[in-house]
Amino acid sequence: MTEEAVVVESLRGSTGIEESNVLPEIKSVPKNQERFALNYVNQPPMIPHNIDGYQVNQANNTCLECHDVDVYRKTGAPRVSPTHFMDRDNRVLTEVSARRYFCLQCHVPQAQTEELVENEFVPAGKFGQ
Repeated sequence: MTEEAVVVESLRGSTGIEESNVLPEIKSVPKNQERFALNYVNQPPMIPHNIDGYQVNQANNTCLECHDVDVYRKTGAPRVSPTHFMDRDNRVLTEVSARRYFCLQCHVPQAQTEELVENEFVPAGKFGQ
């Protein structure tokens, strides 16, 4: 019995690599908005504001200017999770762990957009309500 090959289509669609394709419109992220509900346990919260111009690199992390434990009370921003101050051996650190320092690896700006890929995702349990 032979299995039928699954055809995988690029987000470019049928546009060849040598051709220019039409870029999708860049989604507008409002300056501030209500936070989206989480969809599953331990989901990294999405960012409810625009982050254009933010720098997160080895020398600077703009996110920590509002979210660090020393300033969040003054800014009204949510505090960085205590888990971000633990190394991989669960030792508590005085600074954000290097493995949690680059916020945009897990946290992304939220926007109401169309699905890029069709899916049947359903939030877990009472999440997403």
